Amino acid sequence: MKALTWQGKRSVSVNTVPDPTIEKPTDVVIRVTSAAICGSDLHLYETLGPFLDKGDILGHETMGVVEEVGSQVTRLSPGDRVVIPFVIACGDCYMCARGLHSQCETTQMTEQGTGAQLYGFSELYGSTPGGQAERLRVPLADFNATKVGHELPDERYLFLSDILPTAWQGVQYADLPDDGTLIVMGLGPVGQFASRIGRHLGHRVLAVEPVAERRIMAERYGVETFDLTDDVVERLRDATDGRGADSVVEAVGMEAHGSPGATLAQNAVGLLPDGIAKKLMNTAGVDRLEALYNSFDSVRRGGTVSLSGVYAGEADPIPMKSLFDKQVSIRMGQCNVQHWRDELIPLVEDPSDPLGVEDLVTHRVPLDKAPEMYEMFQKKENGCIKVVLKP
Repeated sequence: MKALTWQGKRSVSVNTVPDPTIEKPTDVVIRVTSAAICGSDLHLYETLGPFLDKGDILGHETMGVVEEVGSQVTRLSPGDRVVIPFVIACGDCYMCARGLHSQCETTQMTEQGTGAQLYGFSELYGSTPGGQAERLRVPLADFNATKVGHELPDERYLFLSDILPTAWQGVQYADLPDDGTLIVMGLGPVGQFASRIGRHLGHRVLAVEPVAERRIMAERYGVETFDLTDDVVERLRDATDGRGADSVVEAVGMEAHGSPGATLAQNAVGLLPDGIAKKLMNTAGVDRLEALYNSFDSVRRGGTVSLSGVYAGEADPIPMKSLFDKQVSIRMGQCNVQHWRDELIPLVEDPSDPLGVEDLVTHRVPLDKAPEMYEMFQKKENGCIKVVLKP
C-alpha cells in the first residue's frame, strides 16, 4: 500500500510499504477513506524528529471502512464505516473506567514514562503505524473503532478522531461559569473548534491569531478576533473590563509565534544526534512559551487556563509567583477521545451542523500530495487551515 512516511526534519514522502495485517484477534484492518493532517503532525515534522525512525508512518486522524476482522472482534463486520480515535485504549482498566482513556493502563507506554499508545506519534507513544495511508490496523477494535452511518460525508465524522473532542475537552476543562467569557489562543483547527464550541455553549469568545484567514473563519461564528501584536494582552484586558477572561483555552502549544529564543533552541536540538537530542528534550525546556505566557497574563484572577496545545519540554520556566498570586487553575493533557464521543456524535449528525464540521477543511487532496501539504500547512500559506487526504 501507499503511506506517508517520515524521512527527516521537514521531510516526508509517500512510499510503498507492506499492508497491515491482523496481528491480534482483537484487531481490525480498515481501508482509509479520509485522513487529516493535524497540527500535532507538524510537531513531528519540525521538532520531535529525535523520537522518530526513518520510514515511520504518520497520521492519527483517520476514518474508513472495515475490511478484515480479528476472530475475537464482536461489534464490527466488514463493510462497517468507522472513525478511529487517535488514542488506543482498552475501555476496561482503572484509568479507562474513570474516563481517562489517554492514560489507559493496558496500552500505557511505561518504558517511556508516557500515557496511552497513539497512532503515528513516535516512539514516545509506541511507534504505532499511523493512518495517513491506504490502510490501517486498529488494535482493540471493539472499543476503539467508532461505528458511524453511511449517509453523511466523511467530514461530518472525521474530526471525531482528534481535534473535535480535543477542543471539546479543552472547553470543558476551562470550567467556564454560565455567563463566562472565553479567550482562545490560536485559531488553527483545534482553536477554531474550541471557539465554535464556546459560542455554541452560549459564551462570549475572544480569540488571538496572527493569520488573517483564520481570524476571518472564526468571525463567521461570532468570535471576536485579535491579531497577535505586542500589546495583545493589554487589548484583551481592555475588552474584559480590565480583569481578563474567566477562562483561556491555549490551542497553540510548543511552536508558538513570538518566541525567537526558544525557536533557536529547538533548531539547535534538531541538529544534535538523536541520543543527545532525546536526553535534552526529556530534561530541558525546549518549548516556545509565548502563547502560554499570554494565556496566564490574560486570564482573570481566580480563572482557569486549559491547555490543549502539545508541549514537550521538561524544564520550561513557569511564572509560579504570578500564578499563585492570581489563584489560577490549570488543566491539561492528551484528549480522552472515547470519553466525549457519545456527546459529540449527535452534534456532528445534526442537520444544522452547529459546530461547522463541514466548514473547516480548506484543502482536500490525494495522498500523493501529502508532502507539499505538510509544507503549506506549516508555513500557513494559501489559506491552509485544515488538510484532508483522500487515499
